[in-house]
Amino acid sequence: MHEWIDDLQRSREAGERAIIVTVADVRGSAPREIGAKMRVSSRDTLGTIGGGQLEYQCTQIACGLLRDADTDTDIRLLRRFPLGANCGQCCGGVVDILFEECVAGSGWFDDLLHAYRCGQAALMLTRLANGGDIVRTTVRPDELRVAGKFEGAITDAAEQALNDGHARNLKLTAKHSVLIEPITAAGFDIAVFGAGHVGTAIVAMLATLDCDIRWIDSRRKVLPASLPANVQSIRTDTPEREIAAMPANAFYLIMTHSHPLDYAICSAVLKRGDFAYCGLIGSLSKQRRFTKRLRQDEVANIERLICPIGVAGISGKKPPEIAIAVAAELLQVREAVGLNETSCSAANVSHL
Repeated sequence: MHEWIDDLQRSREAGERAIIVTVADVRGSAPREIGAKMRVSSRDTLGTIGGGQLEYQCTQIACGLLRDADTDTDIRLLRRFPLGANCGQCCGGVVDILFEECVAGSGWFDDLLHAYRCGQAALMLTRLANGGDIVRTTVRPDELRVAGKFEGAITDAAEQALNDGHARNLKLTAKHSVLIEPITAAGFDIAVFGAGHVGTAIVAMLATLDCDIRWIDSRRKVLPASLPANVQSIRTDTPEREIAAMPANAFYLIMTHSHPLDYAICSAVLKRGDFAYCGLIGSLSKQRRFTKRLRQDEVANIERLICPIGVAGISGKKPPEIAIAVAAELLQVREAVGLNETSCSAANVSHL
């Protein structure tokens, strides 16, 4: 999830200065991966680069930069942190941290924001030099193979980053490297049917993950007006028709106020077939009733219907407890079907 992009744009529109803190490189053990980000303003922070002394020191540095630097200064600073010696953290590795202020007219961010808002993939390429200039640009995937624009090693590493969704630091020389950060769609699409207490708790939990959520209900005035950036609410008299709008390999959670509506949605998802997960809230007795009727109606993929939902071993019935169990189960299934790989079929994945 790239919530820092929307947040940074809101800060710019409000005239509020902010520093983006990025893990630019990692050697050895570290609390976060390359590309992890935190936004620091004069009043708060968003995101995390791992917590502890590293995050505390970086927050202090960012606040100092905002306080002391000229408002017209283009802040870009690369600092190295030995986690054991400098931060007292047991990880013991070494991380390079990039501090950058996104000022008005930062072309790389304007290009990134345009691609992000249009749902297009993009790459942030940041050339890092020890003690030298730091240059950040945003490029489209089709620009990578433009003759003479990038070194071959950069093009190859950038295309790999687009494929696997992971940032990396490419060493060009002993003193020069390129931080390559892909900005792609989450690839983790979830439809939640039902805005009751459990549905609301589940959406709140899932919205903190790198996913896109369509939250659907047939009732009026039950879906909240204010939602996280990765949640789209849909009020419709025919929720089951929204299944056609979902991409292949999507995750479906069915928990409406109506058993007949639950059945209609379950049946439609199972008939479609190209889903990663189809979960129905309810007891084993509800699962047996639904299974019997689905067999009578000759619906395919009945064995792939998950009911009850949630990882085993959590017996709590409070909405937040159910939300945690369900989010854990979806993450397990996502890992099992390998959504970042070429094949995403969950046909052979059993209930974890």
